[in-house]
Amino acid sequence: MSRGVERRFRSRIVRGGLTRAVGQICSALVIDPRTPILDLLATLGPGAAPSVSRDEAWRYVRGLASSHYENFSVLSSLVPERLRDDFASVYAFCRWADDLGDETGSDEAARARSLELLEWWRSELHAAYAGSPRHPVFIALRETIDRHHLPDRPFSDLIDAFVQDQKVRAYATWAQVLDYCTRSANPVGRIVLMMAGHRPETDDRHRFAMSDATCTALQLINFWQDVRRDLIERDRVYLPALDTGITPEMLRAWMTPEAGRTPDVRLRYIRAVRPLVERTRLLFDEGAPLPGLVAPEIRPVIWLFGAGGRAVLSRVEAIGCTTLWQRPRLSKFTKASLVARAWLMVRTGGFAGRSAGDSGRVALAGAQGGQR
Repeated sequence: MSRGVERRFRSRIVRGGLTRAVGQICSALVIDPRTPILDLLATLGPGAAPSVSRDEAWRYVRGLASSHYENFSVLSSLVPERLRDDFASVYAFCRWADDLGDETGSDEAARARSLELLEWWRSELHAAYAGSPRHPVFIALRETIDRHHLPDRPFSDLIDAFVQDQKVRAYATWAQVLDYCTRSANPVGRIVLMMAGHRPETDDRHRFAMSDATCTALQLINFWQDVRRDLIERDRVYLPALDTGITPEMLRAWMTPEAGRTPDVRLRYIRAVRPLVERTRLLFDEGAPLPGLVAPEIRPVIWLFGAGGRAVLSRVEAIGCTTLWQRPRLSKFTKASLVARAWLMVRTGGFAGRSAGDSGRVALAGAQGGQR
């Protein structure tokens, strides 16, 4: 404990505020956004009664959104300033749900623990919508919900997806994987559109359909990119077995470097993954016109999501779809190029007057042009 903290601690003891002093010091440590989420459960998890101010809650979600690695920063300056706090609170909700589902381990006991934690997280969501948020993430998120009149369905759907991850470890068909994406990915795009002022219950249904296509494509390309990691770290396989002819057992047998150098094995894997990548590209094409059809302030962000996904797809193709043995990544140069292109479009009005087909070609050019 530093001398400064110690002096403050002692002064509070002198004033008879021992309990309050301990609580304030622990709160300052617990709300550190760099602390792994599972390490915070003792003071912020089930059964805890944290006393967190509004300001502390907002500092935490902003810090969480700024301190975790993503392909593109959640709080990029491309995000309209008026929406940055809202992006941070939504991200914090997703980050907590994701870690509660993925970071407990991959055995049966870990999955059971994740199910318990996710149901607790759902109860915190219900408390927030009832007007009594307790957790710092929900203290902040409640303001975002009120500000943009967000329904609870997208947030509940996201929790459902993480619950499904604990119960379903492999998929048989493309349709089953797409159904999973309606809960794991599409709700995020819908939340973003609603925060930008678009509503699914009005004449914006076609925009939401394009958003769903883009978000599903982003989720799918993440699956094809992370086949090896999902199998090793989480014991999950999203490659549809009936569509590809490849089972989880086959993938485990093929993961070794020796098997990866076997021409027959590599060819069979490539022939299984390539059609999935091509079908994913078609979904990106369906969503490509969206940037030109949304509020101007959010266009560069929407474009960047799609272009970034297409760039990853191009990298998967560039390594021959051999993702079981190597994970394709976007270089810093590629990411910087995509962000710069988005900024250029903002400055030059690059979205104005473009047809749906033009928007799709712009997104594709952005992904391919930034590749290195």
